[in-house]
Amino acid sequence: MMVTIVGRGNSGTRAMSHTLSASGVFMGCPQNDSGDLLPPKAMYDACRVMARHVHWKGDLDWDFQALHAMEIPAEFTDLIHAYLKIVLESPAPHKGWKLPETTLVYPWIRRLFPDIKYIFWVRDPRDCIHGRHLTDDLADFGIAYPPTADERMRRAISWKYQYDLVKATPPPAHWLELRFEDFVLRQDETLTRLEKFLGIPMARIPVRPESVGRWRRGDEGASFDFFKPALHAYGYEMLSAATSENAMPPC
Repeated sequence: MMVTIVGRGNSGTRAMSHTLSASGVFMGCPQNDSGDLLPPKAMYDACRVMARHVHWKGDLDWDFQALHAMEIPAEFTDLIHAYLKIVLESPAPHKGWKLPETTLVYPWIRRLFPDIKYIFWVRDPRDCIHGRHLTDDLADFGIAYPPTADERMRRAISWKYQYDLVKATPPPAHWLELRFEDFVLRQDETLTRLEKFLGIPMARIPVRPESVGRWRRGDEGASFDFFKPALHAYGYEMLSAATSENAMPPC
């Protein structure tokens, strides 16, 4: 069994990586404290290769259609295999990896590894953009988007791009969507779902209930109108009335 985690940085994917490791899944070596497989450079380079084939239509609209039909460049495949070398060559019966930037190349990861198990890790986007992450500026990975000097807006756009990219990709054969909040507040129930999906017993790890709903505690600028479809789809508390903070900046 091989598994990977799909989810934007700051969505709490480290909790899933640590859970898998504690459950006997080989998640690669070396790792950092977040449970990311290191070194990440080959994956970062692969992100920039795929980005060349994403068409920005303006505003917050990208065309991902070419990704699903075109031949995947050998350069991309070689980079992914280089990044995953220790995992792919491991004799461990249960193995996988976690790196948030995997989400930026998910359409082609799905095509390269159609039979592995994918965990889509969802978190309230207002909490996802609470802190900084390497993927905040999509331009660093070759992805065009509306220019803005507003750091929080930049993070929100990055979140939307990655959410749209995942949702525009045909689901793989083995796909499980989990909410970070459910893992923290209803861990036993979530682990039961994971055990059924992965076919192995799952270990418990410590969780922090205060990590849920941080945006409610005076986190100004966390709400954006374009979060609404995802908030509704995943059962999160809906946004209040729009403010000037969630308007798109002029291009």
